[in-house]
Amino acid sequence: MGRSRAKGILLLGVLGTAVSAILVRYSQAPSLVTATYRLGWTVLLLLPAALLRGGAEWRRVTRRDVGLCALSGVCLALHFALWFESLKWTSVASSTALVSTEVIFVALGFALLFGGRISRLGWGAIALAVAGSTVLAFAGGGSGGTVGGNGLALAGAAAVAAYTLIGRYQREHLSTTVYTALTYTACLITLLVLDGVTGTAVWGWPPREWLIGLGLAVFCTLMGHSLFSWCLRELSPAYVSAAKLCEPVFAAVLAGILFGEIPDPAEWISGGMVLAGVLLYTYTER
Repeated sequence: MGRSRAKGILLLGVLGTAVSAILVRYSQAPSLVTATYRLGWTVLLLLPAALLRGGAEWRRVTRRDVGLCALSGVCLALHFALWFESLKWTSVASSTALVSTEVIFVALGFALLFGGRISRLGWGAIALAVAGSTVLAFAGGGSGGTVGGNGLALAGAAAVAAYTLIGRYQREHLSTTVYTALTYTACLITLLVLDGVTGTAVWGWPPREWLIGLGLAVFCTLMGHSLFSWCLRELSPAYVSAAKLCEPVFAAVLAGILFGEIPDPAEWISGGMVLAGVLLYTYTER
């Protein structure tokens, strides 16, 4: 498989994840319902194959593995709930740019929890991303709803960073098949618990909401994140991470066409600062 073909597949993955924000914006159901449907379809599509392909590895899974994968699933559920809700309160461009700061949260978590080292250039990149995030959080008119939505996007980035850090540890001895099966199942269970605790009705929504959930499972999970993992066979992690930063750009373009959302100058500048900071930090990790 040539690098040029891998780059084409990577582009497909980026487009798939960019569609995620658009589908969430089209949903008229509560954010928890949309997230539950997405994970329900994901587990339904992936779990049977995982059980068959996992083979003997399933017998080697320890209670500690199950516990950590469950924690990872809880973090992923919180990410979906927070990010999906942010898209109801702020623009697609702002939300997707802010959630891309996951890389920065991962870097800080890796340094604080695992003793990882961050170079001076890396700290500069983090400072640039934080400054851009601060300005962007209060951009777009500065209304309470917008600021709250931007805050939810940042919280969603922190939650998915925790998911990533746990996954980095678990993937050292678990295959992608087993890890994702355990984590996605825990994520679905967590979302169902949150539905129950908050009194959110999971049933009774029109077919379009089920189809939106299916689209999120197929485009973002299967056509997005799975393709990113596959591309790592042919392309460097830094290249893949940098390419993923095109997601907020594609999502913003689609939102402009479909919803008439045109970012104001402050959003363009601060969003650019966020993406530049994330890209610069990705460069330091080559």
